Amino acid sequence: MSTPSSRPPAWLHPQRVALLEAALRERILIIDGGMGTMLQGHQLDEAGFRGERFVHGHDSAHEHDHPGHCDLKGNNDLLTLTKPEIIRGVHTAYLEAGADLVETNTFNSTRISQADYHLEHLAYELNREGARLARAACDAIEAQTPQQPRFVIGVLGPTSRTASLSPDVNDPGFRNVTFEELAANYTEAAQGLIDGGADVIMVETIFDTLNAKAALFALSELFHQSGTRLPVMISGTITDRSGRTLSGQTAEAFYYSVRHARPLSVGLNCALGAADLRPHVQTMADIANCFVSTHPNAGLPNAFGEYDETPEQMASVIGGFARDGLLNMVGGCCGTTPAHIKAIAEAVRNCSPRALPSALEAAA
Repeated sequence: MSTPSSRPPAWLHPQRVALLEAALRERILIIDGGMGTMLQGHQLDEAGFRGERFVHGHDSAHEHDHPGHCDLKGNNDLLTLTKPEIIRGVHTAYLEAGADLVETNTFNSTRISQADYHLEHLAYELNREGARLARAACDAIEAQTPQQPRFVIGVLGPTSRTASLSPDVNDPGFRNVTFEELAANYTEAAQGLIDGGADVIMVETIFDTLNAKAALFALSELFHQSGTRLPVMISGTITDRSGRTLSGQTAEAFYYSVRHARPLSVGLNCALGAADLRPHVQTMADIANCFVSTHPNAGLPNAFGEYDETPEQMASVIGGFARDGLLNMVGGCCGTTPAHIKAIAEAVRNCSPRALPSALEAAA
C-alpha cells in the first residue's frame, strides 16, 4: 500500500485552487500522457497484477475471497495497490517531462467497472490510494521546483456501461444501469479521490452525456455536503470522424449539456489524434465560457491497435492549436509517453493561453 502524503485533502486548501487558476491565466498548462501505454511497457503477467496481496486470490485486507477462475491481468487500476512503485514511477516520469497536472490511475475504479474482476469492494480504496500516489509524486517534484506547482487530477472514467443506449440491439429500450446506480458509483469514487488529496476532479472520456450528468450530480451532492467545491474538469470523446459522441452529440451540443456544472474546463480527449480532433477543439474554444483542454491520442490506431504518431509529429500539430489560441491545457491520451509530453510542452511553451471570454474574466 502506498505511503500517505502529509498533505490533507485538497478541499482544505483553497489556495491550491487559486494557484491553479493563476497558472491557467499565465500559460498553457501541461497534462500528462497515457497511463495504460506506460503500463503495457512493463509486460506484467497475471502474477504481476496480483502482487502479494492477491497471490492466492485472497484479499486479506478485506477478508474477501477472490474467485480463482477470474484473471486480474489487464486490471490496470489494481496496480495502484499491488505495484504502487510502478504507478508512482509513471507519474514522476510525466512530471519530469514537464507535466503540470497528472491524472490518477483510477479510470476504471468504480464498482461497476471493477465488477468485471469481482473487486467491487475495492472501489473506494483504489480511488483514495490512486490520489495519494499522484499526490506524493507531485509533492516530491514541487518541492524541487516550488515556483511551478503541480496538481493532481482525480479521474472519474465513463464506466463500462451506458445509461443512454441499450446493450441489446433487439431491445432498444433496455438499460443495464440506472442514473441512480451511476451516481452512487461516482459518489464513492469521488470521495476516495478527495480523501486521497486530489486538487481537481475530471469526468473524462465521456461517450454518453447521461453518464457524465450522473457524475456531475454526484459531485454536486458531495460538494454540498462538504460545504465547499473542488474545480471540475469535463472531457468528452468524439468517437469517430462523424464528429459526434457515441450518444450522438456534436461538440457544441455536448458543451451546452454540461456547462450548468460550472466547470473549470471543458475539453475533448481520446478516440482521435490531434489533427482529426482539431475542428472539434476549435468549436469548444469558440463557445466555452471556461478554460478549454484537450489530450488526444497519438494518432489513430494501426492494424495492430498500436499508435504510430511520434512525439515530434504530435507536437507539431498541437503547436498549431496553441499558436491559434485554442488551448488552456493540453496533454496526451492513448499511445502517448513522457517523450510526447516533453515535445508538446516545448511546442506550446512560448504560446499564450486561450483568452477567456471578457464577461467571465470580469466576473473572476
